[in-house]
Amino acid sequence: MEHTPLPLTPEAALAAYEGVNLINGQRVAAQAQLDVLNPATMQVLGHAAASGAMETDAAVAAAKAAGADWAALPARARGKLVAAAGRAMLAELETVARLLAMETGKALRTECRGEVTVAADLLEFYGGLGSELKGETIPFNPRILTMTTREPLGVVAAILPWNVPLVLMMLKIAPALVAGNTVVVKASEEAPFATLLAAEVVMSHLPDGVLNVVCGTGADCGAALTAHEDVAKITFTGSEAAGETVYSAGAKKIIPVSLELGGKSPMIICPDANLDKTVAGAISGMRFTRQGQSCTAASRIYVHADLYDDFTARLTGELDRLVIGDPLDEATDVGTIVSTKQAATIARYVAMAEACDGAQVIRCATLPDDAALSPELFMLPTLITDLPDDHPCVTEEIFGPVAVILKWSDYDDVIARANDSRYGLAATVWTTNIATALDATARLNAGYVQVNQNLTIQPNVSYGGFGRSGLGKEASLEAMLEHFTRKKTIVMAFDI
Repeated sequence: MEHTPLPLTPEAALAAYEGVNLINGQRVAAQAQLDVLNPATMQVLGHAAASGAMETDAAVAAAKAAGADWAALPARARGKLVAAAGRAMLAELETVARLLAMETGKALRTECRGEVTVAADLLEFYGGLGSELKGETIPFNPRILTMTTREPLGVVAAILPWNVPLVLMMLKIAPALVAGNTVVVKASEEAPFATLLAAEVVMSHLPDGVLNVVCGTGADCGAALTAHEDVAKITFTGSEAAGETVYSAGAKKIIPVSLELGGKSPMIICPDANLDKTVAGAISGMRFTRQGQSCTAASRIYVHADLYDDFTARLTGELDRLVIGDPLDEATDVGTIVSTKQAATIARYVAMAEACDGAQVIRCATLPDDAALSPELFMLPTLITDLPDDHPCVTEEIFGPVAVILKWSDYDDVIARANDSRYGLAATVWTTNIATALDATARLNAGYVQVNQNLTIQPNVSYGGFGRSGLGKEASLEAMLEHFTRKKTIVMAFDI
């Protein structure tokens, strides 16, 4: 398990990962490359591997070859290696976080350091769960020993998005590895470099081939990976449309697939809510410091009529105070949108709102005037009021710093409006009344419901949605057992 030394700076990492994949413990050059831009400057940051079927096949072959020995290692031993990787991740926090800020445009202080910390925590959390990979005895017949065992599935394909790639990678690889599977990660083509560095930190604690990373487009690399005959499980986070494609690929092979897709999460503010806390909760819940690029973003904010005007004014004032600027600047609260494609999508939705009679579009804060930055992907936090419930900005996921504020007066009606969505990922309720809180959490059609808070993904808190928001749960013991093992029933009789 002798590995190449880790790069010590973001610049060294960019040089080390120029056009390569991580296969069987080595940096392996691909035949083609993709440009990766720094969204804050619109300059080429580096070149990622543009992998196709050949590179993907090599990664899956390495994972398959390593599978038997890895699965044979006691589960607690596997867990100790994964937990050690989590501690090592913290030692590399600053390099990984700065690299993540450079390729995603997310602010270093408000977003990237926290993401690396949670990623490391997930490795340690799952590393401690090796002892839970156990079966059960069944009282079927006192003369027959009947029991179940948990076995790994084999090679797991883990496909990542660009918005929080490190946390989402660890949500997938940590339980898969502890459960005895080997893994091939498909990195996001927009943000591959921090993924490669973080993966190499983990790989330095594992036998060669147990964890591999390939880079490339979804059409080439992703499709080759999901269709590969030796992939036994697919776990995917991304868009609803891409999720359909991945699910179809899994269905063709009849293998398990878990999906974490989109959301249009409602936030309901009741008339008894604490306004100061709800305003702060709206900013964190909408993930404004991440430019709203989050599946759980509270992008539909239903405010009781008694609080509507005051809440909107206060929220506008607080958003005006956010500092938009260079993601690497410690003073920056909000960085950039990840790509021109995503920025164009967001702008299209805002334009539709501006064209709607009676709607009001409120742009907050101030764009940076630093000559070293490109203005193209910096976008102002935006609030939209007075839209009808059937407007696309209310019903469709924008995935940007755009929140719709909607007025309500009747409690039963607002619950129905909140549930009127094909998505069901997350929801929040703000109230000081315990009866209202219990009723709302029972009635809201979402897999992750919070009251008076807007936490992001946390280790040991089951996370996942309903409806078009996906299939399966992550971040919990349940996720490891249900998604990364198969249950075998064994029946033994000896009175022959």
